[in-house]
Amino acid sequence: MFEKMQRAFWKALTPDLIVDEPKVVAQAVSGLAPDIVAALGGVDNLKAQQPVALTRVRVELRDVERVDRQALSRAGVPGVMSLDDGVVHLLLGLDR
Repeated sequence: MFEKMQRAFWKALTPDLIVDEPKVVAQAVSGLAPDIVAALGGVDNLKAQQPVALTRVRVELRDVERVDRQALSRAGVPGVMSLDDGVVHLLLGLDR
């Protein structure tokens, strides 16, 4: 997160010298919408995912720091529960 703030700061000071990062279109993964996959850090950040219950999906990530909780909230995920070893539970509700 600090790197994003630092990059934005230098981009504001020197807009011609700092190149914008290319926008990557997220791919859908079975059971997860593309916007949720993007908020989890992209397809390459996913190790495994499995539905645990009607309202919960267990996701194993390579790098938990890449998770954007605000983007998950915008994607309709009302709750995120982080566990050890890169495991994250997405509390989706009955809508999905």
